[in-house]
Amino acid sequence: MPSQLRPTIDIAFVALTVTALVGGGIAWLSGAPKIADGAWITGTVVAVVPAVVWVGMALSRRRLGVDVIAVLSLVGTLLVGEYLAGALIAMMLAGGRALDAAASRRASHDLHALLERSPRFARRRTGNQVTVIPLDEVAVDDLLVVGPGEVVPVDGRVVDVVAVLDESVLTGEPLQVERGAGDTVRSGVVNAGGAFELRATATAADSTYAGIVRLAQEAGAENAPIVRLADRYAAWFLPLALLLAGGAWLISGSPVRAVAVLVVATPCPLLLAAPVAIVSGLSRASRAGVIVRSGGALESLGNATTLVMDKTGTLTMGQPRVIDVVAAPGLESSELLRLAASVDQLSPHVLAEAIVTEALARGLLLALPTEVLEEPGRGVSASVEGRRIFVGKVPVDTIKSGWGRGVINRARLDGAAIAWVRVGDEPAGAVLLRDPLRRNAPRTMRRLREAGLNRLVMLTGDRAEPAREVGTVLGLDEVYAEQSPADKVAAIRSEREHAVTVMVGDGINDAPALAAATVGVAMGARGATASSEAADIVLTTDRLDRLADAMDIARRSRRIAVQSAVVGMGLSLIAMVIAALGWLPPAAGALLQEGIDIAVILNALRALRGDPATDVQVSPETGQMLRRFAAEHDELRDSLSQLRDTADLLVTAPDATALEELALTHRLLVDRILPHEKAEEADLYPALARPLGGGEATATMSRSHAEIERLTDRIGTHLGLAQTAEMLQPDQVDDLLACLYGLYALLRLHFVQEEESYFTLAEDEPAAPKGT
Repeated sequence: MPSQLRPTIDIAFVALTVTALVGGGIAWLSGAPKIADGAWITGTVVAVVPAVVWVGMALSRRRLGVDVIAVLSLVGTLLVGEYLAGALIAMMLAGGRALDAAASRRASHDLHALLERSPRFARRRTGNQVTVIPLDEVAVDDLLVVGPGEVVPVDGRVVDVVAVLDESVLTGEPLQVERGAGDTVRSGVVNAGGAFELRATATAADSTYAGIVRLAQEAGAENAPIVRLADRYAAWFLPLALLLAGGAWLISGSPVRAVAVLVVATPCPLLLAAPVAIVSGLSRASRAGVIVRSGGALESLGNATTLVMDKTGTLTMGQPRVIDVVAAPGLESSELLRLAASVDQLSPHVLAEAIVTEALARGLLLALPTEVLEEPGRGVSASVEGRRIFVGKVPVDTIKSGWGRGVINRARLDGAAIAWVRVGDEPAGAVLLRDPLRRNAPRTMRRLREAGLNRLVMLTGDRAEPAREVGTVLGLDEVYAEQSPADKVAAIRSEREHAVTVMVGDGINDAPALAAATVGVAMGARGATASSEAADIVLTTDRLDRLADAMDIARRSRRIAVQSAVVGMGLSLIAMVIAALGWLPPAAGALLQEGIDIAVILNALRALRGDPATDVQVSPETGQMLRRFAAEHDELRDSLSQLRDTADLLVTAPDATALEELALTHRLLVDRILPHEKAEEADLYPALARPLGGGEATATMSRSHAEIERLTDRIGTHLGLAQTAEMLQPDQVDDLLACLYGLYALLRLHFVQEEESYFTLAEDEPAAPKGT
């Protein structure tokens, strides 16, 4: 039947059977038994017809489900004159079918967004003339012009200038890339710079973007429907019911006993248990910001043992953030950032946006730039307060200074991008940026393993070095870097051969892999529409930990569904034995069966509630406190580098300047960091004791607080001795270095641990930490 008519037919089926049952009851109470029998017979016949169709459809697929018992019991009640029992069975059968349909109905995955985004025209240059032609007319070796902001129509090679491209649609990576003359460019990417010419190397049909659409369509067609939970149990329940009914008839010679056995064997517990529990799980998940498009998807999620994830936008924030500002000797890092952000205010580059965002977050007052000149792929320059400022790329071989080489080494180690800053012709500093790991990612990985996932895999289009770093931090089992959409689909298919596989992604490039997985999960809050449409589950909030919530909900819903089905079948089995002995007539058996059904429904509705064993709920007051301390972390994190800088200065020049810097660092520790740590110990940790299950959950963090205070006191003692002697003694330097470097590392680690373990309990995910 057409899918759009299914809900209407289900409702009509339920309405007819309920009307027949209730109408017959009213007639019987009014003293009109024949009218009552007629109404009940009508209700039974209304159920028999579709039940026979369902059995026929199951047999055509070589499946013999519990619907056979329903047909036999309905027909049996008509043959032996137990019309009330038949009407009762008809109503419960209709209700079970309607709930089952509500649990398994899913949205269409038509990949509409993929098709909408596909380019339809191209600009072809012939001599000095540029004409717009339909995409299908592009031939290999055609010379095409791609304007600013346009989607590259076909695969090709850059002809003239350096092309600045946004390839996030294919790789998921937010940073723009440059392609020089002769470099390959794939269709579907966006021209983020000036116009450039492209020599076509493939037709539209053979280009990358068209292949993504085909991959998604093929992968989506691979997924077979989920077999109903009821039919899996029917493999043994159906023969047992028929054997008991046949034995009762054979021994007693009464067909009524056989009908009574079939009535109480009617598979309403099976038909109701799974749908009610699954629908309840769907409702529970939606309240947690997880939209599950079918009961089958929720059930499969509960069975999954392998999780495959994209990196950018899924495990990371999906956009670059400033992790450090390095100023040349004699300059202030805050002033350098202010100048760079002032220049970048008018630039559309993704790194420029990150620099401006960081400066505004620090409360810096930006100046209005004039004479702005942007060179695509190189950077932007402007006049700010009478000085010419440049922000962008510079050739690495021109960096000769020690601090500059240190910036390059730091960027290489951290997998960061560098925005160099020049004031006039002199290098003034650099801003380091990277796409940071989501704050809740490590805790989410631990929760997912606890939920039953035993294999965690990351697929990413990013380079191998940053991919391996993320994999190490999160403890992933496998990391695949530099993966194309086709590579991702192949990897998903390989994983599916061994286990039920979940794929999580957020970009159009992830849509084929999402469709290929057993269960596709899209980060829908910021992710592309195509990935959401190709997914079975959509996370509507930009929080990865909601996936762990969905896993917990799925497993609990399935556990309750199985529990309800098994208990319901057990009670039905007891009733079948009683009916076979002749102690339970069909009408009473139908009423008893309804009682069993009600018990099953009430038990299945427990899936609406959270699981106390996995739910960690904090009070609104505690949540507000968590957000406050998270904001303080963001303010203090930039100051931590002062400890490292002071230690570096002690190594190079342990003189009066170093002593002054040491005094400033100690003041930072005493005035800002220690009060923050003491407030956490006094206010936050006691508030977290109850939701986390006791004070032991925060004991290790309390020990860190004690060590932070001890090292601070030790630095203060050294400072006092040095100030008394008006200089640092040589024997103090080594211990001071150990204290400063150790305290720097301890504070960085302590901040990350608190952010991962505690701050993620707040409803809104705080800003991602810098430098992680």
